[in-house]
Amino acid sequence: MFGTSLLSLLRLRLTVLLMICAIHPEAWGQTAPDNADGAVLRLLNWSEYMDPELLDAFEQETGVTVEELYFENDLVRDQMVLQTDGGHGFDLFVLDDLILPFYIERGWLAPLEPELIPNLSNIAPRWQTLGPQFEDYAVPYFWGTLGIAYRADLIAEPITKWRQLLEPAEELRGRIVMLTDPYELVGSALFALGHAYNTSVDTELAAAAALLDRQRPHLYAYGYIALTEEADLVTGDVYAATMYSGEALYLQEFNENIRYVIPEEGSRVWVDYIAVAETSAQKEAAMRFIDFLNEPHNAAQLAQYVYFASPNTAAEALLPEDFLTDDVIYPPANVLERCVFYDAAMPAAAIRARTEIVADLTRQR
Repeated sequence: MFGTSLLSLLRLRLTVLLMICAIHPEAWGQTAPDNADGAVLRLLNWSEYMDPELLDAFEQETGVTVEELYFENDLVRDQMVLQTDGGHGFDLFVLDDLILPFYIERGWLAPLEPELIPNLSNIAPRWQTLGPQFEDYAVPYFWGTLGIAYRADLIAEPITKWRQLLEPAEELRGRIVMLTDPYELVGSALFALGHAYNTSVDTELAAAAALLDRQRPHLYAYGYIALTEEADLVTGDVYAATMYSGEALYLQEFNENIRYVIPEEGSRVWVDYIAVAETSAQKEAAMRFIDFLNEPHNAAQLAQYVYFASPNTAAEALLPEDFLTDDVIYPPANVLERCVFYDAAMPAAAIRARTEIVADLTRQR
């Protein structure tokens, strides 16, 4: 049953990829480079999700260069891997907890070799065992929350609820950016309506779709806020956006008026993982790179670079007090109580409904 669900997920993800790439054909232009140089590891990653100083240090220590290739959203990453027949040309992937079971099922990930990654002992077990076989194929990278980032200096009322984005006041109309991930976008509407994030009830999903459709004309855009000083949230073209916790803190470096909130109705806790491609010809070097990242001082340095919570307990002992007590990075227990994890057993019909809702919304923009 689990395998059938994942194969259904493959078909659904491929369908939505085709829909999105029909709207954004430039995404099809991205391919993996030829991985002919044995001294280079190629990492498929988000931008600004790796400290360049650590890459330099790894190269000095081992003689191996790590070259990053970036994806702008999860769907583009998956399309790149599909297009290269499981990731030929890549050595390492950064994957979220939603899609990791699919990559495992498809045989796209190499089994971990613990003897090459002794620093696995530094990882808190709760993050390693969130899904079937996670601990056999991937190492937790970071965890965080989904929330709302907004410009406190440009709006009269602080944002505390999803409803304020989905039924915006006049001051917010035309100033909102929403993520296009099917789970996050539909999930925000489900939370606003008081429904469960992982619901498979047709009437609840239909109500979420209707709420998002009413919101759509009042948006600035669907998509991701750039992590640069020219970002729309930094310049003030956008007043509020759905965003992940560390990204909001990163943008605060460019504008101190940016605030981040986990809405009162609830939100999602996510976990990212780093894994080795089964097609990689340099699996040993790739696993040694993962081990290098999990040396306590390296993991602490990387956490401070990306502003996300580390699953590495040894690294936490080296982090400064103001980092560990930052409520955005490490939300207090009473806030985490209203946050949920993605349900990997979500029925295929519920996944299909989410992807179709988002494809329809973005097609109309």
